[in-house]
Amino acid sequence: MLDEDFLAQFEACSLPFEQWTHRSHVRVAYLYLRKYSLGEALARIRAAIRAYNHANRVPEGPTSGYNETTTHAFLVLVAATMEAYGEAIPTADADSFCDAHSQLMTRHVLRLFYSPAARMNPLAKTQFIEPDLAPLPKCRGEIS
Repeated sequence: MLDEDFLAQFEACSLPFEQWTHRSHVRVAYLYLRKYSLGEALARIRAAIRAYNHANRVPEGPTSGYNETTTHAFLVLVAATMEAYGEAIPTADADSFCDAHSQLMTRHVLRLFYSPAARMNPLAKTQFIEPDLAPLPKCRGEIS
């Protein structure tokens, strides 16, 4: 599916739920970061995921629903990857970005930065928790 169609379906909450995978999360992050600053991309992805989850009746619970720390941390990882490899490994679209950066294709990559206790902290769902194992990469943009 073309990036524009994919993003339009996601933002309209009409993307079939079985297609809302980890890869889809990374695609959305990439597409927002191509258009917006890091802070604006975070605001947009935060609102869009919450709206999509609500439209698909995803329950909010300790292990389900929106997670601010996961969303924020992955957005930073995608942004850092785009900054570091953008010219070295040019990508034409979100799918080719995902294919070129398999290190982002597992949500377990956050285990390099967060202990289980930090990721499962109830506050991590509603606010960004700094990593407790290793710092996230630095990006040019700032998140306020």
